[in-house]
Amino acid sequence: MVSLDPQVLCKRPQGNTHTHTHTHTHTQTNKHIHTQNGLFGSPGTLQKTSRSTKSLVSMGVLRSLSVLLFVFAVASPTTLTDKDYGGIPLWIDRLLGEPSVLSLEGRLDRAWYRANNPQACPWQCDCPIQWPTALYCDRRSLAAVPGFLPAATQYLFLQGNNISSLSSPHLANITGLRWLILDHNRLTSDQLDRGFLQNQTLLNYFFANHNQLSSVPGGLPDGLKQLRLAHNKISSIVPGELKNLQNLTVLLLQGNRLKTINEGALDGLLGLHLLDLGNNSFSLVPKHLPPLVQQLYLSNNSLSGVDEDSLVGLVNLRHLGLSHCGLQSPHIHPEAFNLSSLLELDLSYNELVSVPTVTTTLQHLYLEANDILELNLTSFCREVGPLNYSRLKTLRLDGNKMSYRELPSDWASCLRAIESIQI
Repeated sequence: MVSLDPQVLCKRPQGNTHTHTHTHTHTQTNKHIHTQNGLFGSPGTLQKTSRSTKSLVSMGVLRSLSVLLFVFAVASPTTLTDKDYGGIPLWIDRLLGEPSVLSLEGRLDRAWYRANNPQACPWQCDCPIQWPTALYCDRRSLAAVPGFLPAATQYLFLQGNNISSLSSPHLANITGLRWLILDHNRLTSDQLDRGFLQNQTLLNYFFANHNQLSSVPGGLPDGLKQLRLAHNKISSIVPGELKNLQNLTVLLLQGNRLKTINEGALDGLLGLHLLDLGNNSFSLVPKHLPPLVQQLYLSNNSLSGVDEDSLVGLVNLRHLGLSHCGLQSPHIHPEAFNLSSLLELDLSYNELVSVPTVTTTLQHLYLEANDILELNLTSFCREVGPLNYSRLKTLRLDGNKMSYRELPSDWASCLRAIESIQI
């Protein structure tokens, strides 16, 4: 089973996440080489299997298109994934009474909820008795937030409506709000009251993916942990706007119109673990990123290259996604990925003709769907010895211009920690 970090879940954006189509026309049969009984075990340790045997990497949680519920123990947290909500799983702690479904649509007749729950509930919404602090008003074609919301509301689901504005009076009766889900509405920045969340000091999650926001909302509460604003029209971040969000761990901004990150725009995000800037309008790896970010995704940007100093200062970076960026080998500096902290690097669906130089500490490298002709071991090992070898466990080379027969005869001396190679 994939190991999940309760603070932030690793992910590896897939090629179909932003509906990009791979146009390479390689026709050779793809092979999957994996080791059995260890690299130096019994004879026949290398075995070919079909490409359909996908490697499941413990460092990455795949984006899912359907709701999946992983139950680890009766009283332990769970995760929910869905095609919405920014595309990464949502960590659910049932010990805190957090609801384990994000919508009641298609579950039970609405009359059943009302018949079995005596508490007051707005007529436009459902108030399930099993989650007395949750209010489900999603997918009701609402043009505005319902009035007279129960004061005990902690989890407010408003996704899939036609709400275009928010102001302080909408939430005036609530002081303990923890989640506010507003995905797939018509919110615009000029109709968003800066102080509409000023009294929500307990708010942890604010989701407004798939709206029409042109800027990051201001006046967000200090305790916010996740801010998901994917697929809006955001073109800039006002410097200093997020400086009070020191508890923020997840910031999703993919699918917007960002071209650069101005100095000071992301200052103060000292606890940020995951930053997704994919599918924007960046031509270079942006500067002024939070120095302690662990997961950075820039997929689906048209990058001209990766310079020697593009990632300098990101001392905690462990996962880097650069798929679908049009990257070419001559424009990647040999020292671009020289980060000892880096564990996972995704360069799939680009225009590379050679394997870029990576550190010996890298564990997972994705290079599928490029134009690579050969595997040069110097990309992984500058020298080989008892203690000098690559720690690489996963290598994806399928969809390139080489076959497994073209692996160097001495590849095992360098890649001695490998667990899966797909070619």
